[in-house]
Amino acid sequence: MSSISSSSHLVIVDFEDIADASKDLTAELERAFGGRLSSSPTSDATSPLGIIAIRNIPNFVEAKNAFLPMAYALAHLKPECHKELEDPKSFYNAGWSHGKEKLGDEPDFAKASYYFNPLTDVPGTQEDRETYPASYPCNKWPNEDNLPQLKHFKQYAQKLGKIMHETVSHVAKHIDAMAAKNVVGYRKDLLFDAMQHTEKAKGRLLYYYPIDKDQSKEDNWIGWHNDSGFLTSLAGDLFLDDETGQPLLPDQVDPEAGLYVTNRSGESIHVKIPDDCLAVQIGECVQILTGGVVVATPHCVRGPRAGFGRSDVKVARISCPCFIDSKPSFPLTLPDGCTSDNACQAGVGRDKVPLLEKRWVENGMTFGAFLQKSFEKYYDW
Repeated sequence: MSSISSSSHLVIVDFEDIADASKDLTAELERAFGGRLSSSPTSDATSPLGIIAIRNIPNFVEAKNAFLPMAYALAHLKPECHKELEDPKSFYNAGWSHGKEKLGDEPDFAKASYYFNPLTDVPGTQEDRETYPASYPCNKWPNEDNLPQLKHFKQYAQKLGKIMHETVSHVAKHIDAMAAKNVVGYRKDLLFDAMQHTEKAKGRLLYYYPIDKDQSKEDNWIGWHNDSGFLTSLAGDLFLDDETGQPLLPDQVDPEAGLYVTNRSGESIHVKIPDDCLAVQIGECVQILTGGVVVATPHCVRGPRAGFGRSDVKVARISCPCFIDSKPSFPLTLPDGCTSDNACQAGVGRDKVPLLEKRWVENGMTFGAFLQKSFEKYYDW
């Protein structure tokens, strides 16, 4: 696999600047997210990654360090405890999920997920929840009285998730400003309003189990995909010993393990998010709404290869993305003067993910309908 480390050109901005709506961050966003209408020339070495990192977010590092390690205790609960945390009614989009997702013909046992909404335990209206059970599930929290190893789990999850939502809302404001400069008819604060007022936020505490096969495969922990929603915040990752739960030092982990993205030149890039940074990447809905000004970020996760670090250590990984989306009835409509080709052909990594034009099949298609179509295509991919 040919890959490049992103360490030298990952765009990092300060939270103080992101939180200032009057600050012009167009240059920084174009270097991070620029799509078909980007005005900044780039070489392959500086081609936008589709991801931006934010530093100095108040209370973020403390919240991350409190919550992420709890995935180890959660992943190693007894099977009957996991069963109690499952939510079949939401198609396993709340609570515990392991082996329920499928890409292609095989159930995915490489990782387990715990899904939660950090903004509210009961999102939407009763009608919303009945109409969109996968989009508006009620939370299923662990019983902390019976599971002392998960004490404060709900509190820590909500704290981190709310920080991630707030940061995404600030980023959305600047994407709106960037889009308005590049396309005619882009509605003022379109993305910011959707992100700021949404109740559809899905945190996903992920536990990646040690790899025991296909160590050479580029995407053996999570296959190549685009996020089909709006904006995704990433809390970085943590590598640990699966048997002891102890964090591993960098020299104990394969240096090529972790998150990969496809840059705008089509190369696979290993992204190492600094420990003190939260990152934000683009989903396909924002690619549509901006007419390709910014484009979705194809990404995957690679597990460690054999022969790196101590042979007796079974390496696991923890991460926690939070997907911030609009209500399912939100219309995915192009700006005036843009065509579907402008939005769809702007995408990168088109050989790695199902084609956008096969899923977003009508201008104004609702987010909920698009999401369902995307699930169907990914299962057949």
